[in-house]
Amino acid sequence: MTAPASPKGRLLSGIVAAVDPGRSKCGLVLADCSRGEILTAHVVAAEQTLMQLEAWQQQTPLEALVMGDGTSSRQWMRQLQHLAPVQLVNEAGTTLRARNRYWQIWPARGWRRLLPQGLRVPPCELDAIAALVLLEDHLGRSLHWSTPPPSGPGLKTLPAP
Repeated sequence: MTAPASPKGRLLSGIVAAVDPGRSKCGLVLADCSRGEILTAHVVAAEQTLMQLEAWQQQTPLEALVMGDGTSSRQWMRQLQHLAPVQLVNEAGTTLRARNRYWQIWPARGWRRLLPQGLRVPPCELDAIAALVLLEDHLGRSLHWSTPPPSGPGLKTLPAP
């Protein structure tokens, strides 16, 4: 099963969820593309992914799901296609780019700012930031948090309910 073809940067103007799929955990981002704003982001255990996306879908209809084409993406596509059209994005290099994007959102402070960026290790899991990078790649532009969580809370794997 393959995703419908969509040109890079396809104009998405509504609420979109981005997924960095994985076998044990997934990064999720919910964004309002019309405002260019990230609404929320989480790292969830793989078995909670569908439940979280369905909760978002109930709050407001999703225009699309943007998902990385890497780890287990075909399996995820089958599970998620009922929520919204799924658009696959090339996932190559997103982990490294997510690390850089993290430091753009939350600049290093104190002595950490003296370290070269390549030596800085973000204090949270990067799966949600990787999902953000996938979405921004697809849109061809950066998104912003109107008020980013300080130091990335919520970007650690959420406990099972």
